Amino acid sequence: MFNLVALCAVGAEKILSQEIKLLGYSPVSNAPGRVFFTALTQDALYRTNLCLRTADRVYLQIASFNADNFDSLFEAVKAINWQDFFKKDVRLVVDKVRSHNSKLSSEHTIQSMVHKAVYTKLGEIWNMSVLPESGSEATVRIHLEKNEVIVLLDLSGEPLNKRGYRTHGGDAPLRESFAATILQQMCWRRKTPLHDPFCGSGTLPIEATLYAYNVAPGFGRHFAIEKLAIYDYKTELRIKQSEAEKIRPECIARITGSDINPKAVERAKINAEHACVTAGRALQLIGSDQRIQRPDFTEADFKSISAPYEKGLIIANPPYGERLGTAEEVEILYKDMAGLFEAFPEWQMGVITANPNFEKMVGRKATKLKKFKCGSLDTVFYSYL
Repeated sequence: MFNLVALCAVGAEKILSQEIKLLGYSPVSNAPGRVFFTALTQDALYRTNLCLRTADRVYLQIASFNADNFDSLFEAVKAINWQDFFKKDVRLVVDKVRSHNSKLSSEHTIQSMVHKAVYTKLGEIWNMSVLPESGSEATVRIHLEKNEVIVLLDLSGEPLNKRGYRTHGGDAPLRESFAATILQQMCWRRKTPLHDPFCGSGTLPIEATLYAYNVAPGFGRHFAIEKLAIYDYKTELRIKQSEAEKIRPECIARITGSDINPKAVERAKINAEHACVTAGRALQLIGSDQRIQRPDFTEADFKSISAPYEKGLIIANPPYGERLGTAEEVEILYKDMAGLFEAFPEWQMGVITANPNFEKMVGRKATKLKKFKCGSLDTVFYSYL
């Protein structure tokens, strides 16, 4: 059995847990921004990185033990079979230590002790007094809670929100994994028309497109596991082919975006094309030359648009004070957004913002509120159903 941990935005734990269940794995517990789960086979190490839309990173838990002094920490870390995970030229990075209610609290000392213990073990196993540290980087995190130590090995590398399609970002692009989270929060159905009136570099419509056509979000990138000793190319290829079989190029999705900034619209088109090309390459893994339809982006002021269909979903990440514009500009914009309810009378609406006064400014009370913490930013998702 494999014990794993997936990270996400704080508040998204239930959504991520459901994703993990749908992949066939078993969530065990949640903590703020983390979901602990188990899997029976090594396939999970590849499939979770490839398929999880709302996760930011996936870790393999390789050990847990009690340690209330540095000697016991050193010996327990040294006892781990690191040679099973690392190649001889590995460059180990202990990138983060989290200690809570534990006797060991000096993060720098814990990092140094773990680093020393790992290389001591590898030197003994491989009969090398000095390891070259000239190869690929491997990242480990250490969590201490009431003197219980959990050792986590990073399987993702770059955060999973970096799908690979966004080569042209905007001034304050929405994190892809968070965009997927708020789409799930709205329980959006694939065949429901969707429009983003503040599309920026296109993240929300692109994530909606990948979801609509059932394209795994990780097809366009590499993962840290590929540099580890446990990596198996044939297993990864088999899983990629299996997920490519699930792509639905025949799906009819009506996904659009608009923005008043013509440069943003051009960036969105380029990013969407990259995402769709990546989906096409995934289909080639199973001998298909089909492609998925790109979302349509147009230059438009949100005050001038109207509903192209009777019902649908408006999903929006409008500028807010911490992100773009002055407080006065944001207040004017939010008041103007009231017009969207009239222009799209039968549509549902979801708005993500860090401004706690959105309801007052727009003049409408939301059906539901959901708080998220994305990075260091506290946000609220307002659902109008």
